[in-house]
Amino acid sequence: MLKILSGWFLMVGAALPVHAEWVQRISDGIMGTRITVELWSEDKKSADEAIEAVLQEMRHVDESMSTYKPTSEVSAVNAGAAIAPMHISKELFDLLTSAREYSILTEGAFDITYASVGYLYDFRKHIRPDEKQIAKALPAVNYRHVILDANKQTVFFSTKGVRIDLGGIAKGYSVDQGIAVLKARGFTRAYVSAGGDSRIIGDRFGKPWMVGIRDPRQGEGSVITKIPLTDAAMSTSGDYERYFDEGGVRYHHIIDPRTGHSASKVRSATVIAPLAIRTDGLSKTAFVLGPEKAMEIYNRISDIDAIIVKLDGSVIYSRGLEPAKLR
Repeated sequence: MLKILSGWFLMVGAALPVHAEWVQRISDGIMGTRITVELWSEDKKSADEAIEAVLQEMRHVDESMSTYKPTSEVSAVNAGAAIAPMHISKELFDLLTSAREYSILTEGAFDITYASVGYLYDFRKHIRPDEKQIAKALPAVNYRHVILDANKQTVFFSTKGVRIDLGGIAKGYSVDQGIAVLKARGFTRAYVSAGGDSRIIGDRFGKPWMVGIRDPRQGEGSVITKIPLTDAAMSTSGDYERYFDEGGVRYHHIIDPRTGHSASKVRSATVIAPLAIRTDGLSKTAFVLGPEKAMEIYNRISDIDAIIVKLDGSVIYSRGLEPAKLR
């Protein structure tokens, strides 16, 4: 999970409005993760109202996209889209379209139909499927099974047993929606995060925000590097978020769509881009493809940078992020 270094929000410079301040709120329980909203404001009431509007937007995304809520639109799609094409909201249709784009971009490493197997795992209860269960469910895992009709705004599953889960993209989307809420209200310096997905607007009064990336095998306060960011999004995916260890094996929530098992080719991957939906959708790629192949893909994409922590603890960077520039 992305961690912000202590003191990142302090004011830089002296010529600031007398009554302006950083206003922060941390909320748990939305999308199963911790939400942080922090912004610079000259009016506390306006700041509080804006933060509540951000949280309300994130609650909406959770209610619409969560597979844990039987009343969500995604749950309705999972129940009926293999029977007949279903008309869905423009919001969900656009998200499914984006998910397909990331599947193509990552050569199938990102695949929302992983849930066809993923639903068999329960990391809180230390439950995992056996090989027979995986083999039975695996044929339904293929993003090409999700048929989208832009003219009718419908989705159809071309085979039985397909389930989708937008957990790999919805949190980033919600962060972008939160930023849009703040921009619409005139805020120019702010930070919004949902777990490991974050986005920043503005700077620290002439200096960038300094963001620390957690060391995957150390405590929450330790970082492997610091990154200066201005007007950017960042997502960190790790095998330490939702997992359990059994028999010397770590079973975690990032599932390899090709095997149905937890993808374990790296310890963590961080992606930086203009939008959080983009960083969220691309940060799991390294777990499935491995550090070298993933970095090859990252280096082909002009608007992103990446940092990968390999299994041996060594760190590799995309071409745009030389370690000397990060200090």
